[in-house]
Amino acid sequence: MDNFGYIGIFLILSIGFAATMILLPVTLRLLHIVPRKPNPTKYTTYECGMETIGKSQVRFNFRYYYFALLFVIFDIQVVFLYPWAVELSQLKLFGLVAMMVFVLIIMVGFVYAWKKGVLKWK
Repeated sequence: MDNFGYIGIFLILSIGFAATMILLPVTLRLLHIVPRKPNPTKYTTYECGMETIGKSQVRFNFRYYYFALLFVIFDIQVVFLYPWAVELSQLKLFGLVAMMVFVLIIMVGFVYAWKKGVLKWK
C-alpha cells in the first residue's frame, strides 16, 4: 500500500504543478506585474530585419503526412514483432494467430495506401 501513497503524492504534485504553470501568467497579468505596452510595431512580422514578401506560411504537400503516418505504422509493427519473435515458443498457436491478424490488418492498410497512389512520388 506504500507504493500507492507515492503515486498519489506524485499525482497531486503533478496536477498542482500543471495548474500553477497555467494560472501563473494569468495571475501576473491581472496583478499588472507583466508589462503591457501595445505598439503597432510589436504586431508586425519580423524575420531577419526584412519585411516579408508574399505569404509567410508555406503549405506542405499532403503526401508528406501520408509518408510520415505510414512510417509510424510500420515502425510500430516492428516494435510489436520483435517481442513476439522472442517469445514465440511460449505463445504457441494463440500467439501466431494473434500476430497474423495484426499483420493482416497492417497489410490491408498498406494495400489501401498503395491503391490510393499514396506511395507514388510525383
